[in-house]
Amino acid sequence: MLLKLDNITVHYGTAEAVKDITIVLEEGAVVSVIGANGAGKSTILKAISGLIPLYSGKIEFLGKEINGMPTNKIVGLGIAHVPEGRDLFPYMSVMANIRLGAYLRKDKEGITAALERVFTLFPLLKERSNQKAGSLSGGEQQMLAIGRALMARPRLLMMDEPSLGLAPLIIDLLGDVISDINKSGISVLLVEQNAGLVTQVAERGYVLEVGKVVLEGNIRELMSNQLVQRAFLGL
Repeated sequence: MLLKLDNITVHYGTAEAVKDITIVLEEGAVVSVIGANGAGKSTILKAISGLIPLYSGKIEFLGKEINGMPTNKIVGLGIAHVPEGRDLFPYMSVMANIRLGAYLRKDKEGITAALERVFTLFPLLKERSNQKAGSLSGGEQQMLAIGRALMARPRLLMMDEPSLGLAPLIIDLLGDVISDINKSGISVLLVEQNAGLVTQVAERGYVLEVGKVVLEGNIRELMSNQLVQRAFLGL
């Protein structure tokens, strides 16, 4: 088992964002968390990354409890986070943004190899390496955010609404990218509302409603559930 969230509860002030959430992700898997806006999906990823504290419960990565650790230590263990909205540095170059993903690493040869891997995955980024990140299109910025995260050499890549604001053709390409990343040995925890992308890449899913897991199981079975389609995906 790579990651386990064991009955975690997170508060924002006095407001309860998620309650008693249990999620398991096996090594090599792609797992998706789906649900309506405000269900608590992003909160789960922020809690794993150490950006917000737990109220109760625990988070284990490779059998080690990581809740309470600073974010840089969590990244160093092998968890990378592609946040909603990408959070790039728009006035810095594409290359500078990519290299920031390796800020904890000291192995120069490994960093060079990782950079080549990113450019193989996203050749457009190599072409535009000297361009300011803020001048890229939405799809190109998403590629850059993913490339930056891969520079950290993660064992687990967490992605928060990567399809947001992208054209359908770009979303299809994004699905291929996620599959390629997974085939390279990186596990993926995907927060997403796009049903097509989720069914393209994920094997297992968890459905959140108002901060609680209400359904879990095979992703295709979940997506065929009419309640899920109406209440969470707007279909």
